[in-house]
Amino acid sequence: MKLVFAGTPEVAVPALDALIASGRHEVAAVVTRPDAPAGRGRRLVASPVAERAAEAGIEVLKPAKPRDPGFLDRLRAIAPDCCPVVAYGALLPKVALDVPARGWVNLHFSLLPAWRGAAPVQHALMAGDEITGASTFLIEEGLDSGPVYGTVTETVRPTDTSGDLLTRLAFAGSGLLAATMDGIEDGTLDAVPQPAEGVSLAPKITVEDARIDWSAPALRVDRVVRGCTPAPGAWTTFRGERLKIVQAVPLPDRDGLAPGQLAPGKNNVYVGTGSYAVELLWVQPQGKKPMRAADWARGVRIAEGEPLGA
Repeated sequence: MKLVFAGTPEVAVPALDALIASGRHEVAAVVTRPDAPAGRGRRLVASPVAERAAEAGIEVLKPAKPRDPGFLDRLRAIAPDCCPVVAYGALLPKVALDVPARGWVNLHFSLLPAWRGAAPVQHALMAGDEITGASTFLIEEGLDSGPVYGTVTETVRPTDTSGDLLTRLAFAGSGLLAATMDGIEDGTLDAVPQPAEGVSLAPKITVEDARIDWSAPALRVDRVVRGCTPAPGAWTTFRGERLKIVQAVPLPDRDGLAPGQLAPGKNNVYVGTGSYAVELLWVQPQGKKPMRAADWARGVRIAEGEPLGA
């Protein structure tokens, strides 16, 4: 089939690579978000998908909005059979959805109908899911509600961050997306409507969602830290300034600390929760780079019983 691939961040690159490498389909063009400011100089930088497409000699389309007339004209001129999508980052209007004969097929990082929305991996971790995965489905105008072509499952590991899990799903999902394109071309794959039961939503994680509630149980604190790493970053406050918690580990055998109460040791930093303590391993003070929690504690000279999140 002739394909137009839509995607933007690094997590979409493995799927683009898989389609290029398959040799079975022609990736005629790539649609991605416009260049965005990055770094200290805030200069405009192309998306990872745009950079990979340029390396492969593939035409790159960067519409400000996918309903722009110029973009739609070019899409119709290319006349793709199907448009695979991975984390493109913009809603596709019906006028665009109607262009490819076999529709737009999204690779979504959850087992639909669970975790429809922008942040499925983060929500799966914060909810304590033990199994997650990826799904390919035909895009409709509803939010991730279209019929499903296929799924792949992935076990959630006890120490997974959303970054760890998303990386594994990106590679597992790339094979699923390529196989879905093959099945659509062969006519051997039918999309199955999603069940009405089991629907859950995964809206974008806000900065406030990532704030740690030290009165919550240690397992909840652990899930928030892992689910919000690397972005937007779990955080609390210390002496009135924001402190990111980059890595922490629950300690079921250690209790006796009030929620948020700090207890620094020689090479360790413990903090109380609503159940038992957690050990802080890596933190990032406001305006600084991540550092070992023990080094941070020595530098700020924590007073006995001094709290986080006060």
